[in-house]
Amino acid sequence: MTVSISLLLMAAVALTAAVVAPRVLTGASWPEREPVLALWVWQCLVATVLLCCLTSLVLSASAVFHTVRAHVFAPAPAAVTEAYDLAAAPPWTTALALLLAGGAAWTTAMLAREVTEARRRSRLRREHLRERAPELPAGLPASRGPLLVLEDEYPDAWWMPGSPPQLVVTTGALQRLTTHQLDAIRAHELGHARAHHDWLLHFSQALADGFPGIPVFSHFRDQTHRLVELSADDTASRRCGHRTTALALIELNQHRGVLSCATPRPLLHQRVERLLDPPPRLTRTHRRGTTTAAALAPLIPLLIAFAPALTTLAS
Repeated sequence: MTVSISLLLMAAVALTAAVVAPRVLTGASWPEREPVLALWVWQCLVATVLLCCLTSLVLSASAVFHTVRAHVFAPAPAAVTEAYDLAAAPPWTTALALLLAGGAAWTTAMLAREVTEARRRSRLRREHLRERAPELPAGLPASRGPLLVLEDEYPDAWWMPGSPPQLVVTTGALQRLTTHQLDAIRAHELGHARAHHDWLLHFSQALADGFPGIPVFSHFRDQTHRLVELSADDTASRRCGHRTTALALIELNQHRGVLSCATPRPLLHQRVERLLDPPPRLTRTHRRGTTTAAALAPLIPLLIAFAPALTTLAS
């Protein structure tokens, strides 16, 4: 299998993973039943697309630029290099290599910008919270514990990552929520923190901003925002119960019209309905099969890239 055939096969895999698979996945009903598994499938799908682009970049650059070829194939036997037939690469390989190199640089820039913006927003948020936090009597140190209470009539609570991470709760939430409901909110936010959902959201946002025309990245961002909330809801409901978690969610968002059919935040309505009437989970066999299939997907571009070498070494 020559380098041109390898590039065409990886293009087919990338198009399938970037266009066809997202449509199938967004139309399926099982992700609502298994949000953690659905997040894993989406990550594997995105990894497949990125690996297709990366391996195609390496192969096309090796075919076009002798310096790259010398570094990539330096440890390989001569027979392996001949198996790729790099000298016979078609003329469009140069344009592909330059396009993929530009895409790689743009992806890096988008990720760096998202990380920088996230840190800036976090710093500004902490400064704003310090201004809103009630002043303590003279002689008492500023609170740096796991809980920060803000004076605000509107009920709200959220997890603020950083050093140290803190659960921010308003006085309005403390007045509305019972002890068990507060435990549910805390379990929900801890579920976000322990699964590092904030970094997953930043990653999906960076890809969607950098490549708005590619369906897999836009769907990945939208579905990630939805699935991380469902996953955290499941974490809280396992610890505190579905009804308690649903009531806590209602109390926190009642002033936003969470139960109204005309609510501008339909996800809240869906989450409450899902907690009050939890869907059945997939069977263990189905979960294992889906997990394995998703994990194997990113290996496809690697197998295509290494196929000529493995075939030569095996013969």
